[in-house]
Amino acid sequence: MKRTCGIGGQAVLEGIMMKNKEKYAVAVRKPDKEIELMVDEYKGFSDGKKILSLPFIRGIFNFVDSMILGIKTLMYSSQFYEEEEETEKKSGSKAEDIIMGFTVILSVVFSVALFIVLPYFISEFLKNSLHISSNTVLSIVEGIVRIAIFVLYIALISMMKDIKRTYMYHGAEHKCINCIEDGRELNVENVRISSRLHRRCGTSFLFLVMFISIAAFILVSALLPQGTGKLVKVVVRLLLVPVIAGVSYEVLRLAGKNDSLIVRIISAPGMALQKLTTKEPDDSMIEVAIQAVEAVFDWKEYRKEIGMEPEN
Repeated sequence: MKRTCGIGGQAVLEGIMMKNKEKYAVAVRKPDKEIELMVDEYKGFSDGKKILSLPFIRGIFNFVDSMILGIKTLMYSSQFYEEEEETEKKSGSKAEDIIMGFTVILSVVFSVALFIVLPYFISEFLKNSLHISSNTVLSIVEGIVRIAIFVLYIALISMMKDIKRTYMYHGAEHKCINCIEDGRELNVENVRISSRLHRRCGTSFLFLVMFISIAAFILVSALLPQGTGKLVKVVVRLLLVPVIAGVSYEVLRLAGKNDSLIVRIISAPGMALQKLTTKEPDDSMIEVAIQAVEAVFDWKEYRKEIGMEPEN
């Protein structure tokens, strides 16, 4: 069984968000090079609702929660770099909640259009061009197109200067978590030598969604009657997205706790993709990540729990 500390996070603008249970912290390197730290609590959709915490259901709501909190913390970090000084560094205002809700909806619509709807229509075009008669082959082609679009999208945005720095902070986040789970003291030197790849990463989750969708859509193609219209096929795919997300979440949880050969094989593509979405951070970024971790997680107590002796 692989060791896991249970904390997670994400990169924000010139900083890191780390979350442990309901508590989260955002550490941002401000333009004056000082580190601003904000600690708060976030209670998601599943809080106090047992039915929403059940396997295959919890993944759907955890994904929505991660999007909401991710956008919320991104908005917080961006305030330090806005040109207009009158911007208030306050979270939770009504206007901010409306903007955040709209941004979440827009993000979901964009993702669904780009990674679910577009691959379907491209595969339909290829079906006529290449004279594909097998629904199974067509579903595989659709899946390959979907993964290709996803990888190309990540590769293209990784060329942007601001995204490159965000990916460096993403690397710092992973390195901190790996340092803790490897049982080492959390300091700049130990974090620097830790891996920037992690199995519980959101990149791996999204790749699993792409991969599992191939099997799901092959099954759907086999079950739908001949002559089913394109609109119905698109609607069915959209309805399957939450199911695919729920299954992908459970696979990711398993990958985070298990180190078997099968899990390593399943995790390999997502881990490889993280080489695009993470970059090696500099020491100043590692310092930011460490502050975010220490605000929500007692790594010294964790080392005692796993039986590690204090280092001199």
